[in-house]
Amino acid sequence: MRFASLGSGSEGNALLVANRQTQVLMDCGFGLQDTVMRLARMGVSPEQLSGIVVTHEHGDHISGVARLARKYNLPVWLTHGTLRSQPKSFADVADIHEIDPHLAFAIGDIEIIPYPVPHDAAEPVQFVFSDGERRLGVLTDTGSSTAHIEQTLSGCHALVLECNHDVDMLMNGDYPYSLKQRVGGRFGHLNNQESANILAKLDVSKLQHLIAAHLSRKNNTPALAVRALSVAAKCEESWVGVATQEEGFAWREIV
Repeated sequence: MRFASLGSGSEGNALLVANRQTQVLMDCGFGLQDTVMRLARMGVSPEQLSGIVVTHEHGDHISGVARLARKYNLPVWLTHGTLRSQPKSFADVADIHEIDPHLAFAIGDIEIIPYPVPHDAAEPVQFVFSDGERRLGVLTDTGSSTAHIEQTLSGCHALVLECNHDVDMLMNGDYPYSLKQRVGGRFGHLNNQESANILAKLDVSKLQHLIAAHLSRKNNTPALAVRALSVAAKCEESWVGVATQEEGFAWREIV
């Protein structure tokens, strides 16, 4: 199983997961032409995708989903709450599957385990992807942790963890007070230390890849995010990857 990011941040998100002949896109917050270009950079054409799974309805995650699905006749999996929040966008998407946030499902050769997260959206979830032996855990767009989140992510072979902001940079920056409260609140986004605290509670004995994701351009730096995660994982900073807005990150293999 392998995975790659087309881009990560407030301007657009999409993650590719592949196993054998199955290639799944998690979210798509980019325009159609941009998405096709970013896929091509990973050696993938839209026609090769097996489907799209959606975490929630915020524009940086969902704005490109319906258009990509219509253009290339791709099935889409999302929660009832997410679908209900976007009735017009998905009205003419032919193949829609509503998922239960607590029930695993399969797309081809990939098992997908959704799990609910605290975020200011209708029915947000994140996902663990598995080939039956190896597990990739993804956690972004949550303002706080839960015991269920930590149980779900424990023992993964690869982790993509949100490090949205540094608290000092956020609170001393130029965001309006209301936006600071939203971003830093329990239904907002994880800061570096919160993500590190989650990581420190997990079983990381099988971990092969650790990626910091969804970094704010204004309120974080890659160095701060990497430092926080490396301390929690007790690893060298050079071992921690970063998903960027422009490039995402290249394919990583889970062996």
